[in-house]
Amino acid sequence: MKVLVTGGAGFIGSHVAEQLLARGDRVAVIDDLSNGHRENVPAAARLHQGSLTDAEFVNCVFAAEAPEVVCHLAAQVSVIESLRDPFNDIQRNIVGGLNVLLAAREHGRPKIVYSSTGGAVYGEPDPSDLPVPETCAARPLSPYGITKHTLEHYLDMEGMNHGQRWTILRYSNVYGPRQDPHGEAGVVAIFTKRLLAGETCTVYGDGEQTRDFVYVGDVARANLLATGTADGEIINIGTGVETSVNQVTDALRKAWGGDMQVAHAPARVGEVRRIALDVSKAARVLGWRPEVGLEEGIRRTLDHYRGAS
Repeated sequence: MKVLVTGGAGFIGSHVAEQLLARGDRVAVIDDLSNGHRENVPAAARLHQGSLTDAEFVNCVFAAEAPEVVCHLAAQVSVIESLRDPFNDIQRNIVGGLNVLLAAREHGRPKIVYSSTGGAVYGEPDPSDLPVPETCAARPLSPYGITKHTLEHYLDMEGMNHGQRWTILRYSNVYGPRQDPHGEAGVVAIFTKRLLAGETCTVYGDGEQTRDFVYVGDVARANLLATGTADGEIINIGTGVETSVNQVTDALRKAWGGDMQVAHAPARVGEVRRIALDVSKAARVLGWRPEVGLEEGIRRTLDHYRGAS
């Protein structure tokens, strides 16, 4: 298939592009390289450098590439950054996303596989609801979660009014090689980079807050499966397992095999206390299950950053 990957120079998008090419698809990438890196784009993929907030640029790319499927991953992804500057989230996550939807309407309505978030859309679920199914009410605690959820509604509207095909994938906490270790999202990448630099790893709060850590290669594989099936479905992509930040720290220390300095700082506003996603629908509808466990995923991530040092 001809597939357009937005954010294809970024963390998850570059893995999606790689797996699409390995499947034999023709791949083009849109990325403004504000967070992504040119070297992440596979050599066989065509890179269109520019911003999704530029409607004319987006239309030109759709006209040139005539994609059959769009994997829409480009976004502002930091919860903390969204709290600092919610208007930036609106521009990048809603306006940019709308430009993709409108360009799709004008250029043959390619299917859209949209990367949303389960970790931020559901907010703070009742512990009795864990792991959280897709039917759980959306109550985001951050502008990031609000903007990602808003585009879900626009997709649904495009489907009802214009016949747009779509699948929404709500990710848990994705980690693995190429994640940005310099930002505030991605505790595995941040801690790994600090370990290699001999720096202290900062745990916000008591470290007992839980996340559902899913390996990036598994997430990319879910995107590939969704290109050909599950139209009109919202699907959680995670592991269904709660893992505390302290457990991640212990797993990193074990993989590292050396000293690891850890300090604590106050908990951050806007971040949930406990989350894990029910992924039974992914198995039923996509035939997808996570394959890489946390210890193996952390080892692969550590090996990647060691090689990049």
